Amino acid sequence: MYLNLNLLSVTSISSVEPLNYFNLVKIQSFYSSRRHSCISMSMSRAIAMSDRSTTSCMVTRLARGVRSEAEDVLFDYLHYTRNLQFSDAEHISKNSPIFLRTLLSKVIDSDEEISRSLARFLRYNPINEFEPFFESLGLAVSEVNPLLPRELMFLSDDDILLENYHVLCNYGIPRTKIGKMCKEVMEIFGYDHGVLAATFRGYEELGLSKPTVIALVTCCPTLLVGGVNRDFVRFLTMLNGLGIERNWVREYLSDKNTYSWNRMVGVTRFLEEMGCSRKDMRILIDKHPRFLFEDSGNKIYILVALLLKIGISAENILSLFLQHPQILAGNFAKNLWGALHFLSEIKMETEDIAMIIRSHAHILGCCCLKKKPRTVLSNLKVGPDKLCEIIKEDPPMLVTLAGKKKTSHRKASNDTEKTTFLLNIGYVENSDELVKALKRFRGRGDQLQERFDCLVNAGLDFHDVCKMIKDAPQVLNQSKDVIEMKIKHLVNDLRYPVQDLVAFPRYLCYDIERVKLRFSMYVWLREKGVVGKMTLSTILVSSHARVIKYLVNLHSEGPAVWETLKKESSSN
Repeated sequence: MYLNLNLLSVTSISSVEPLNYFNLVKIQSFYSSRRHSCISMSMSRAIAMSDRSTTSCMVTRLARGVRSEAEDVLFDYLHYTRNLQFSDAEHISKNSPIFLRTLLSKVIDSDEEISRSLARFLRYNPINEFEPFFESLGLAVSEVNPLLPRELMFLSDDDILLENYHVLCNYGIPRTKIGKMCKEVMEIFGYDHGVLAATFRGYEELGLSKPTVIALVTCCPTLLVGGVNRDFVRFLTMLNGLGIERNWVREYLSDKNTYSWNRMVGVTRFLEEMGCSRKDMRILIDKHPRFLFEDSGNKIYILVALLLKIGISAENILSLFLQHPQILAGNFAKNLWGALHFLSEIKMETEDIAMIIRSHAHILGCCCLKKKPRTVLSNLKVGPDKLCEIIKEDPPMLVTLAGKKKTSHRKASNDTEKTTFLLNIGYVENSDELVKALKRFRGRGDQLQERFDCLVNAGLDFHDVCKMIKDAPQVLNQSKDVIEMKIKHLVNDLRYPVQDLVAFPRYLCYDIERVKLRFSMYVWLREKGVVGKMTLSTILVSSHARVIKYLVNLHSEGPAVWETLKKESSSN
């Protein structure tokens, strides 16, 4: 059925700007003869239910049933009507909640069931598919609008973008991380056939493993612009000169940071100019490599300037770095500046401040002073001069008096063990990320280590396990026995390689009954020749309703087999 569309009426869901150009479009009906298995309700009632918790700064949450129905309708539209790949349509429909919310608002006055009302709306009102597409890649609405092409609405009209998107997905880049690439290096999505794949090969030819390349381009998308990055090659050459293995870099990357490879090389040269030998440089990087990766080493300039200003010589600064390398990373410089400011505010002499900093910099920089001088003075009921005397006699008292409140010995011991474990797997000392991780991981440090070792002993690379548990911390909140049981089932029963956990660590978070039921059905469908090979995530993430609709119902005997498998699972 072909429709003549009024150009002024075909607009972006989030914009009122009309398109400048629009061709005749073939719209196919995508109604299904089967009623949706989810609870149906009228649109006006559904919206009313979902509006109970409205905030001014974010889109309200949709009721679960409403969201599920809307996701299924959008999936039907993208997959069956617009012919997008199953995995693409599924990811977009399940990861664009703001777009769905806005889409539902277009039919808010309808008293029909949600699925029927939305289906009718989409039949006569084609959407700008780039909106949910970009949102599903992890971008906010404010970030999506500048990326929308002005004369295109359908993803299939930009086959070059889709081809490069699939190159990234097939190489192993998580879809939700691709949004950062769109934001920072949108030009890579316009590359001709083969260019992006050739860039990946170029990095592998430098001696980097595929997981390392994935981590690098995810954190630093600019590495994909213009072929292999020359500054990065110089950085690798510097590492090689220090005797450091090239894939070592993967352990210390974070997509929350930005990296200037040229500046990082400059930091090592700066240390050499201060008198740091290559041997000492290797020691520094081995003991606390994150000083290179945090702000591309920029903090070291601030720290050195601060220490020089209070009278510490370059030679003594290097000695301090080698004795206490942890001071190079995290919030050390910020904490040290806070200590300086505190001492200055209580009118301590400059010479005395310099002496305290020289002798106790490693202690003062590792603690954030929470209390202001007036609070400490009030608590002690003393004047500034007396407080100066107390601190000069015993400098660590500054941390005791102005630092955090005391905690119980047992809790402090548990936190210390857990902190040690987290530092060993790549978290940065004195960082906000570490504070959040301490709350997120449950269990003592030795328990977390035991669970971590269980993953490594299963055949996974240490660095891959570090990345896995950062992406899915709840994995380590299970007992060692449960983790081992799920891995054995994956490898021995499901015949998936253990390395598949790197791309989808959340497999370990699903209960074993769900896993067995889903995969039993999947194996049966494969034996019948109905479906091809699927990833772990495709099989497990979807709701039961979606699995029934798009997998189980693919075969006439599927529903009966599904019910039989469910009964067997319940009885077991």
